[in-house]
Amino acid sequence: YNIQNKNSSFFVEWIPNNVKTAVCDIPPRGIKMASTFIGNSTAIQELFKRVSEQFTAMFRRKAFLHWY
Repeated sequence: YNIQNKNSSFFVEWIPNNVKTAVCDIPPRGIKMASTFIGNSTAIQELFKRVSEQFTAMFRRKAFLHWY
């Protein structure tokens, strides 16, 4: 399963190997296996855009400013 190819629009071209995975042979107590996934992606930009738009809309209406 290749996350980088499936979601290629979220990964920058200048970092060719920006997904790393690992499996630990010594798991935490009570668990058979532990794993880790680290990915460098620009997918978070959509969330930041949405939050920014919501903030701007509320700020224009001066919503919640009276609390400060």
